[in-house]
Amino acid sequence: MNSFDGDTTGPGTAPEPDRLLQPVADGQRITVMLAAFEGWNDAGEAASDSLRYLNKMWGGKKVASIDADEYYDFQFTRPTVRRTASGERKIKWPSTRIYKASAPDTNVDVIFVQGTEPSYKWRAYTAEMLVHAEALNVDYVILVGALLADVPHSRPIPVSTSTDDSQLRERLNLEASQYEGPVGIVGVLSEVALLAGIPTISLWAAVPHYVAQAPSPKAQLALLHRIEELLQVPLDTHELVEESDAWERGVDELATEDPEIAAYVRQLEEAKDTADLPEASGESIAREFERYLKRRGKEKP
Repeated sequence: MNSFDGDTTGPGTAPEPDRLLQPVADGQRITVMLAAFEGWNDAGEAASDSLRYLNKMWGGKKVASIDADEYYDFQFTRPTVRRTASGERKIKWPSTRIYKASAPDTNVDVIFVQGTEPSYKWRAYTAEMLVHAEALNVDYVILVGALLADVPHSRPIPVSTSTDDSQLRERLNLEASQYEGPVGIVGVLSEVALLAGIPTISLWAAVPHYVAQAPSPKAQLALLHRIEELLQVPLDTHELVEESDAWERGVDELATEDPEIAAYVRQLEEAKDTADLPEASGESIAREFERYLKRRGKEKP
């Protein structure tokens, strides 16, 4: 199925409110493109790591790539060298790789776009990306990014969800992004995909700026939870939960060693807790309980 015609429901199916993926006729599949780019849009590498985690878990197979020579400045984004298992020297060039996987026990196929933000010809690059999207029958696009923000590491990582698609905003109760200023390739691809008629959503995780170095497993986990909700597909994140807990404990220890950082973290915590008071976090608790029930249902024989 392909959403370039603007209709993502199959014959005889009725749209469902509050869901991104709309029902299709029996036997049809839904294809979602998930894209993240290393570089400016990827604080703590949380966005690219979240897609790598999913791609590995679902056994994605490479189906296409975008020629690196056309779009990268290798003095800025340098190739790297590594040794193979046999000891041979191998150069790895910056590139954009496209993988395809199927979410287990669903009618959802996922196209993973993983690579480094290009240096040149962004309009040509995004046009080429849309050619691949059309060839792979993409119905929806989810763009994943991460940014540095004044948020405490000890609280849930905020993930903003926005779209400039008016139908998606109404159906999912989302807002358009209010950001104005410089954009990365994620912002450009969002506009181009929407102009092509593909329903597109952007996810942004807020990474604590005082622990900006990679990896950032807590932000990665927050993004995966949001992807899980949008795709309506239970994810096994047990291993990542342990990494996230260990990361948080490590940052706690570092903060206790520096009184200034400890005081700053407390200030961020107080601001976050005050902002969350009116909502009493009931919505997040409900989402977490729903996720738990879905996992339990999947584990039953």
